[in-house]
Amino acid sequence: MPFRGSPSSAQSVVPPLLSLCEQASAAIVAAYAEADPGASSSSGSDGTPRGLLRKKADKSPLTAADLASHDILAAGLAEITPGVPILSEESPPEEVADRRSWSELWMVDPLDGTREFLERTGQFTINIALLRDGRPELGVIFEPLAGRAFIGIVNAGAWTMRRAGGDWAQEPLVTRALPRRDLVVLSSHRHRNERLAASLAFLEARFSVERLNSGSALKFCDLAAGVGDVYPRYSACSEWDVAAGDALVTAAGGVVWGMDRQPLLYNARDTLLSPHFLAVGDPDAALWPSLLRELS
Repeated sequence: MPFRGSPSSAQSVVPPLLSLCEQASAAIVAAYAEADPGASSSSGSDGTPRGLLRKKADKSPLTAADLASHDILAAGLAEITPGVPILSEESPPEEVADRRSWSELWMVDPLDGTREFLERTGQFTINIALLRDGRPELGVIFEPLAGRAFIGIVNAGAWTMRRAGGDWAQEPLVTRALPRRDLVVLSSHRHRNERLAASLAFLEARFSVERLNSGSALKFCDLAAGVGDVYPRYSACSEWDVAAGDALVTAAGGVVWGMDRQPLLYNARDTLLSPHFLAVGDPDAALWPSLLRELS
């Protein structure tokens, strides 16, 4: 039956979610090792990245790790919460044709950062979000190579979790407050566009700005952990890239806004491409409305 839980019942599904992420991570790590077992280059003799199966219709890469993780997560989530549908990046279209009628669902990216996987940066994650009425209530971001989980339950808190012996050690996550003289912007160096350049110029006129580069959903993790202050995203990504991070940042005390300074809604439009957004650690700082007005 549907989940329909409170924050306390959301906490009850965290242990099986962690176990499920470990299973999916094992498949991803095995594929990661198999794709380049000690080779000096991340590409084959024909220049094709090792581990790449094919390009999808949107030109994004697909690997065996994406598919293996999807299969494990889809089967496991169906057992954890029977009756709650699953919308994964790798779901067949026929399985999600009526997704707009789902008021409650799991939104999953089985391998966020497939390009990082192929380029062997290690900066890839598993993203799982529980959505209700268009908003994420629970988010899990799991780093396969580090064996580390970031958990956010809206109105209950956020934590990072690692194995300590046979148990999970837990540390709270809280975003950090402005103002300070220094400001850390979380943005991949591969993301370059006029709106991002305008944002950086606006911030650099007011702060000593450091740009911290990281791949996949790890930018949300750095924001929730107080390592960074703002994650501006003005380049293409999909809702499954964002939903778990939205829950994590919100649970840690931050917010993810669209360009209208409203929370993002998920599975609410015909497209699953995410709107541009601004994720911030301190939502009360007067800086952010000024920045959004500058970009409008």
